Amino acid sequence: MPAADTEVDVLIVGGGPVGLTARALLRRWGVRTMLVEKHSALSPFPRSRLVNARSMEIFRQLGIAAEITANAFPREFGRIRFRDTLYDADFATAAMIGVNAPIPESPVIGVATSQDRLEPTLLGAADTPVRFGVELVDLAEEPEGVVAQLVDRRSGGGMRVRARYVLAADGANSTVRQRLGIDTTGPGAMAAVTTVVFDAELTTWCADQPAGVYFTAHGSFLPLYPEGGWAWLAPTPEDPDRADWPDLVSRALGSGSGPGVRPDVVRVQHWVMNAFVAERFHHGRILLAGDAAHAMPITGGLGMNTGLSDVHNLCWKLAGVLHGWAGPSLLETYATERQPVAHLTLRQAVASTRLMFQAQSLRQEQLDSGEAAPAHVELPWSEGYFAQLGLVLGVTYRSAAVLVDGSPPPPEASEPSEPSDVGTDYVPTAEPGHRMPHLWLAPDRSTLDAFGEWFTLLTPDPARWERQTAAPWPLRVETLAAEHAELCGLSPDGALLVRPDGHISARWPGRPPNESALVRALAAVTGSTAPP
Repeated sequence: MPAADTEVDVLIVGGGPVGLTARALLRRWGVRTMLVEKHSALSPFPRSRLVNARSMEIFRQLGIAAEITANAFPREFGRIRFRDTLYDADFATAAMIGVNAPIPESPVIGVATSQDRLEPTLLGAADTPVRFGVELVDLAEEPEGVVAQLVDRRSGGGMRVRARYVLAADGANSTVRQRLGIDTTGPGAMAAVTTVVFDAELTTWCADQPAGVYFTAHGSFLPLYPEGGWAWLAPTPEDPDRADWPDLVSRALGSGSGPGVRPDVVRVQHWVMNAFVAERFHHGRILLAGDAAHAMPITGGLGMNTGLSDVHNLCWKLAGVLHGWAGPSLLETYATERQPVAHLTLRQAVASTRLMFQAQSLRQEQLDSGEAAPAHVELPWSEGYFAQLGLVLGVTYRSAAVLVDGSPPPPEASEPSEPSDVGTDYVPTAEPGHRMPHLWLAPDRSTLDAFGEWFTLLTPDPARWERQTAAPWPLRVETLAAEHAELCGLSPDGALLVRPDGHISARWPGRPPNESALVRALAAVTGSTAPP
């Protein structure tokens, strides 16, 4: 086979938020990457709107959370409002929990922002090669890597890249997933939607009641940027090529806009609201993440955020295998851990979307019949829309990369388990498999700030544990105050071993059983061999 033009450790396919975040994470691990994106530039469309608290924790770890917050809406926009038209009073409203106000469970707060405002920050978070306008057209697996055939869409020239691994984050219509013949499960296409980006002076009706999303009987209105701009989302008409978009937006705004408001349409995008989970996330040296692995309806803002947690889970595992301190079997735990989360998230997103469609359809029928809107409508599900801390912060992993009671898991832990329901409430716990609870180690320094490109041992007695050599694994030992240790169920001799993604991989409530306990745990978690 002819030599490749370029060789890298990881080829990332797809330049959306998930691919760009993977690039930034792998850069911090010292992994050589190349990212290819078939479009000629970052997307100009607003698309995803919500960055939840867990995603902001990842961005805090990357050092870019403050910049993302500075470019986002103020926290009072962390609310959804239900109206007949944009100019009518609310008949229901709900807060985006973890976005509209600080929460004690996290050192950060989520934000309402637009994807086209987020992506430039993610692009600037690493300095590794990015090739826009370059499309993957074929790939072939080899014993030690993958050879990808790329085409420059501007010049038509071809290029071959050999990578140790391929991370496919190329969207719901993933070329990589289709090339691999991986099927999907789920409802599939739920709706054909059009997004109309427009400019209009609408602050008179919204300044005193800001929101990230205004759901109306005539579609959804979204403020795009703190300085201005709007988007209207509605079902795609039968003949979109002939549609008079300014007129459609004006009619959706309602008669309250008066004769002086004429929307200035900037862009129009037609898309399909998909809902599925890939049957496999892992095929040899090729791994799927984000929409390539699971496409979520936009209701609830779960899609992009789920993808960000995918690569947060995956990238440290790729780094460990590439740097030699983890065995290849560690990568199998990616699907074991993330596929159940995808199924659970899909169920919640689909249920919320169907309820939203029902609410909009019912109100439209009432309007058509001339029925006035009541002063307030009780929508018990609306408060649960963004009260998702149980799903966002309460995810539990069960795999070979998690030790229960300090012991290796049973063989069945290598297979994805059936997802279990997670309520809207989040109860912090220091049990293995859970995200390490947020506790303040010092002013402005959380337990979550102790995690990075290493494993972290949290213990009230660092001297005892530092005597145990951890080579070749990257490890840092952090002192856990006595009151925090007690909250975590640890005695003065105990310890928690936390993975680079912030999930607890092992727990010793008391004194370790022997001097090699830490080394054996690291070997088991990473699927490698403990030094003699």
